[in-house]
Amino acid sequence: MLLVTWDSVLVTVSLIVAFIASFTALDTAGRVAVSRGCLARLWLVAGGTAMGIGVWAMHFIGMLAMMLPMTMRYDVTLTSLSLAVAILSSIFSFAQVVRGSHLTFRRLVRGTLILGTGVVVMHFLGMNSLMIDPAIQWNMKLVVLSVLIAYSAAGVALWLAFHLRQGDGLLIMRAYAALAMGIAIAGMHYVGMAAAQFNNTSSMMEHGVSDQGLAVWVTIITLSILGVTLLISMLDAQLRAARLATKLKTANNELHQLAMHDTLTTLPNRVLLEQQLDAAVKHATLNDQTFALMFMDLDGFKAVNDTWGHHVGDRLLIAVATRLRNQLRKDAILARLGGDEFVLLSPNCDGLQAAAQAQRLVNTVDAPFELERYSLRVSLSVGIVIFPLHGRSKQEMMFNADSAMYHTKHSGRNGWSLYEPAMSAVAQYQLALANDLWSALEHQEMRLFYQPKFRAGGTLLMGFEALLRWQHPRRGLLMPDMFLPRAEKTGQIIALGNWVINEACRQLRQWHDEGNNSWSVSVNLSALQFHQRDLIDSLSEILQRHGLPEGMLMLEITETIAMRDPQFSQQRIAELHQLGVRVAIDNFGIGYANLLHLKHLEATELKIDRSFINSLRADSEDATVVTAMISLAQSLNLRMVAEGVETEEQQRLLTGLGFDMLQGYLLGKPTPAERISEFTVAAPAPLSIPDNVAPLAGA
Repeated sequence: MLLVTWDSVLVTVSLIVAFIASFTALDTAGRVAVSRGCLARLWLVAGGTAMGIGVWAMHFIGMLAMMLPMTMRYDVTLTSLSLAVAILSSIFSFAQVVRGSHLTFRRLVRGTLILGTGVVVMHFLGMNSLMIDPAIQWNMKLVVLSVLIAYSAAGVALWLAFHLRQGDGLLIMRAYAALAMGIAIAGMHYVGMAAAQFNNTSSMMEHGVSDQGLAVWVTIITLSILGVTLLISMLDAQLRAARLATKLKTANNELHQLAMHDTLTTLPNRVLLEQQLDAAVKHATLNDQTFALMFMDLDGFKAVNDTWGHHVGDRLLIAVATRLRNQLRKDAILARLGGDEFVLLSPNCDGLQAAAQAQRLVNTVDAPFELERYSLRVSLSVGIVIFPLHGRSKQEMMFNADSAMYHTKHSGRNGWSLYEPAMSAVAQYQLALANDLWSALEHQEMRLFYQPKFRAGGTLLMGFEALLRWQHPRRGLLMPDMFLPRAEKTGQIIALGNWVINEACRQLRQWHDEGNNSWSVSVNLSALQFHQRDLIDSLSEILQRHGLPEGMLMLEITETIAMRDPQFSQQRIAELHQLGVRVAIDNFGIGYANLLHLKHLEATELKIDRSFINSLRADSEDATVVTAMISLAQSLNLRMVAEGVETEEQQRLLTGLGFDMLQGYLLGKPTPAERISEFTVAAPAPLSIPDNVAPLAGA
């Protein structure tokens, strides 16, 4: 056999080419993973082409490293065909594995077969392109071994190409993987070449391209393709990094906007306001300047929310914010702290200027807001502080401005107040009271008082309305208007309301056990309680715990709550009725509801508001309206209850008009449970009905 020697330099070059081709393939596979559409297909073709050319170039550089005692010549057609096979098999095998989020075993096997077969065909086409006579003889054992190596190398290469597409620290990992792939590919090639044996009489044909010419073309094509591919890959990486940086900057700006601004009104929020206030304090201190800080709160906003719903309230807040902004200078900062609270920071502003500005804002908000079919009116309460007259720190100014605002509210609302030191004491009292409220239930400081409800005109005691009081350890007995508004704002009203219902039911059970089986008890329900999800479950558990008969517990909801969402109210009241709990519509007559609205609700009672009762006269048109109202209520099986009865004249009039039950200070004031016996001992005497007031039939 002909003696074959090897050029160690070219062998090393072939290994380097195999490494570069493998690294390029891994890098472009990562580009495919992060690209979409046409760009992904472009990178797929580029990666497959680079891989195919790299394998092909490594093969022919290896053949050039094989030194025979003659000038080797190659068939151009077979050489070109081997290049095409290498490229196509690489592209199609890459298409099987590098796309998608999960590599299945079937796809890996399919890709391995395509790439392995392509490499084997390319190798033996390249070997057969040698124009030597007689033809090459093959050692079949080495041929089989080279084929096995080819398929193994292909499988490992494709597996690495998929798993090294994305992640952290890929550069080093791809380098190690490319080195392993290059060695595997080179191993297949040199084992395959070792299988080739040449006869001593072998000679080269005259036509074909020489080894020197092939070396030039291999070098030019390989370096060009691999170099351009790597260059494009690096440029693409830079462009992606630049685009990613732009996106990150945009995202950071959006996050900063969200973090520093109110999402509803787009005004600065508390965080940004405090930053601006810190800066204003420093600037004013250094330059001996003044600025004004105003706390503003909407009067009547809660009623809008309760009556029309939160979606209307949100639109009103946006409209208020727009009006306020239109009245301000460009250097003023208007912020929304949350709910219906706004804050204005006005630089270079003294007390007189701040007062004039506050009055303009009050007048602006006082005008009606026309929101499609809604005509809404709210007012503005403003508290003003001036730096440094009313505080030298951010915290001190915000607290004092809040104190001044609450002073405006307690003084009649719809106006402004300039801070005075005495206001802080009131604000601190309110704040301390709010803090104490959190532990009031735990320390068993809440009490229930009971106001009796009598059948109109008689002495029959029908039941009681449970009214909440707070026996504060230092401040004495507090009425609900001093702490319930704060409880509603903080959500504590839910826990308080559940306690009231449970305690009222416990007390009623005790009265029933004492023989007063006809008595019932009614409890006022807040809007939050009426809408709480587990209300029915909580009531069911309380009723079972105390074993109350059906119909003995009545829940009172205001007219505005009932009409805020009539469909929900109808469903909720039906659920309560099914549970055996009766419902009364409280404060009826001051809202926009009427009996035609209420006929769809399974209510039991209507409680006419005390303000309506106080204006009622025997010979007035109101009395005629009430008479018709009572008649219609009776046709709907609704009992009419009058609250706020304070004089005997009112009692006679209401009894004559046909009210079913009466309640008020004349008949009995709210009383602790242990003194309820006073009502059974000293019940009100029956009253004669004046001649000019005829009772209704069946009243």
